[in-house]
Amino acid sequence: MTPHGKSLPRRLWPGAVAHGLVLTLAALQGTAEASGFRITNQSLGAVGLAGAHIAHTPGPDSSYYNPANMAWLADQWQAETSLTALHLPSITYSDHRSSTFNGSSEDELFFMPLIHAASPQYNDLRFGFSLTYPYGLSKRWNQPFPQASAEEFSLLIVEANPTVAYQVRPWLSIGGGLSVIYGKGEVESELLNPPLAQIAPLTTLSRSSDGSDTQLGYNLALSLRPVEQWTIAATYRSEVDLNLSGDGQLRALLEATSLSPYSGSSAIGVTLPAVFSLATAYTFERLTVELGWDRTFWSSFAQLDFQYGQDFLGTAFDVFDRAVAKNWQDTDAYRLGLTYTWNDRWTTTLGFAYDETPVPSETLGFELPDTDATVYCAGLRYRYSPAMELGMSYMYHRTRTRSVTNASGIDGTFTDGGAHAVTVGVIASF
Repeated sequence: MTPHGKSLPRRLWPGAVAHGLVLTLAALQGTAEASGFRITNQSLGAVGLAGAHIAHTPGPDSSYYNPANMAWLADQWQAETSLTALHLPSITYSDHRSSTFNGSSEDELFFMPLIHAASPQYNDLRFGFSLTYPYGLSKRWNQPFPQASAEEFSLLIVEANPTVAYQVRPWLSIGGGLSVIYGKGEVESELLNPPLAQIAPLTTLSRSSDGSDTQLGYNLALSLRPVEQWTIAATYRSEVDLNLSGDGQLRALLEATSLSPYSGSSAIGVTLPAVFSLATAYTFERLTVELGWDRTFWSSFAQLDFQYGQDFLGTAFDVFDRAVAKNWQDTDAYRLGLTYTWNDRWTTTLGFAYDETPVPSETLGFELPDTDATVYCAGLRYRYSPAMELGMSYMYHRTRTRSVTNASGIDGTFTDGGAHAVTVGVIASF
């Protein structure tokens, strides 16, 4: 490595120029958002690389992104702790029929503490652990038309993922793990007359429901390293079906008179889709380039169907007791990541991704007015000592305008929105 503080040798200039060119392009353009309610980037490195972090995972977060790669880590304990601040700006809805139906969602700010760890070698085995938030959703609307379906619609998913890697050959490693998934959801919606005259003679219909569940899944990984500089990797995370069971309340008002409210059990099924990833990475002197593709099997998310302790079909609460078709589609994401080591202290990363939305116009709702995503990321790491590295990464999503007319009553245009994420973290070895 070049000693700290000295200039780069001329032979390394092309890599540095390429790294800077991608940064310039990222600053000049941008559209869209993420795929469904999947949160791809779950570590300091992944945020700075737009998720192009499957084949080249030189740190403890390999326990999550590719446990097979733990076989090639330094023979010592490694741990990463990081905190991600995720900001979701307001989305604006402009109705094509009447401004009475217009609305804007609330700004959202979330903090996600993340943990990754990897063990030294025990014979040919390595062990790891990750605590992540791989899926999540939150939308709040306070205007009459949007809040009829999504006054509040939130989903929190936490995953604890112990993993193991086995080095079959010096050039071949396999890995896998058990996923312990905890999910918690909350839904509130309120229909007001006016402006929603279809609930007449009622003046208000409202729903409040919350539930939680814990289920198991698994992940698998395979890595090939034909030469030291080149890695080819494949990973798979299984589908997990959650049944979020808890309490629900349904209320109906005729003027100021309450009509037989319901307070009892409620449940809703939520499917977390399987994900398959392929990636390859090659290191040219100081520059590592990774190309990745992943498919998220969102077609398993077919409907939202709330279940209650009794049947409400044909009653005032009929609208809350009918399954809502979603019919999401499988999606592809394409990722590019660049990691550049300037010297023995400083490392920078850049990432770009194009991520398709699974949400068809026919079933798009206010709980997730999603679009295709173009994602731009950058990261900076500083090696404070041989045993400690500090870092910060930034991710930017910019949503494009999407106009929708569908049978659920939406006839308008969604603008603004997007997402910003900042992750700060510490990587330690001992």
